[in-house]
Amino acid sequence: VLDRGTVHTVSGPAIENGAVWFVDGVISGVGTADDYAQFLSRVRLSSPPTTIDATGRHVWPGLIAPWSQLGLTEIQSVVATNDTSETGDLTPEVRAVSAVNPDSTLIPVTRSNGVLLAAVYPRGGTIAGQVSVIRLEGWTNDDMTVLGSAGLSVRWPNTRPISAWWMDRSDEDQMRDIRQGQKAIKDAFDAAEAYARAKEGDPNHPTDLRWEAMRSVFPGFVADLAPVTGSAAVNGDPVTKSQAGQRPLFIAANDVDQINAAVTFASERGMRCVLVGGQDAPRCAELLKKHDVPVIVMGTHRMPRRADAPYDEPFTLPRVLHEAGLRFTIANNDDTAHERNLPYAAAMAVAHGLPHDEAVKCLTLTAAQILGIADAYGSLETGKSATLIVTTGSPLEVTTAIEW
Repeated sequence: VLDRGTVHTVSGPAIENGAVWFVDGVISGVGTADDYAQFLSRVRLSSPPTTIDATGRHVWPGLIAPWSQLGLTEIQSVVATNDTSETGDLTPEVRAVSAVNPDSTLIPVTRSNGVLLAAVYPRGGTIAGQVSVIRLEGWTNDDMTVLGSAGLSVRWPNTRPISAWWMDRSDEDQMRDIRQGQKAIKDAFDAAEAYARAKEGDPNHPTDLRWEAMRSVFPGFVADLAPVTGSAAVNGDPVTKSQAGQRPLFIAANDVDQINAAVTFASERGMRCVLVGGQDAPRCAELLKKHDVPVIVMGTHRMPRRADAPYDEPFTLPRVLHEAGLRFTIANNDDTAHERNLPYAAAMAVAHGLPHDEAVKCLTLTAAQILGIADAYGSLETGKSATLIVTTGSPLEVTTAIEW
């Protein structure tokens, strides 16, 4: 039990002089210290509970990195430590967690600053593979796996030629590649949907691993792609409810034309999508709200998108999204070795108008909802995983220490 601290449930108001008690990694109760005392008076325990005095401390859900490459890369200049990309342009069957190195020295460093969960993305092709959600502790990949397949990573092609100083290809050549890229995506999803219908009609239809991996993104063709294994099963971690839902497409797109094309493509096929990047998302706010498309903001410590954009455009983007009524979370989008700095990406948004509680929520409960693990993570509630941190103050402050 964590007793007599300020408990920030995220899903509700903070509880002064609060307590969180849990058994085998699952929260049994959240309330005031008096609530916990009454709980003890009603039950018989086989042994005295382990108690941590959290007086003067703050209890929060563990922070969630909604986009990372933790475990897939160690030292960028050493090729042997990088396993982010599979060979080929269409590799939907690839799962990021399969390549995660549990012994990565970056994992405990990230965990020490309060980031306890991370979404890991494959990179490389147009359809790069399955996004996985991991806990940042475990001896093996199975131990670390929370969700083997949280959705499909898709990189949307440009919709118009690039005219930057460094581009040495003609507009005609670029447009040809753009049309080929868009056609490749359309053909892949057409083939996958046809396969899903054939498989539904005849379970003995030959299995194609590529299209099988895409069945879960279509409505009505949902498969259980991520059974709970390893420590999750042993410890009773409550992550099974989100195993059977329709998976989203995590679509990387920043330009307004890209966003419009990607969201329209997904909605026409009844697919859910999450926008990764979304620098022009405010310009598409009505479309994103209409189709309930959340945004993963790819960092705040970066340059403005356009030469004539305000200098603080990256800092104010989360506030603008919040004011527009869009769901969003914030990724660090820095070198993987600096993933520990995730809280400070959100802190920059707070310094430029985003409410503090909303910033904490976007790194906890909202991130969990977007990744499909909110039934077990993201807030301090009875029945959820006791994945939490105890701090000396706000986790967004550089001066705050993570004590437990």
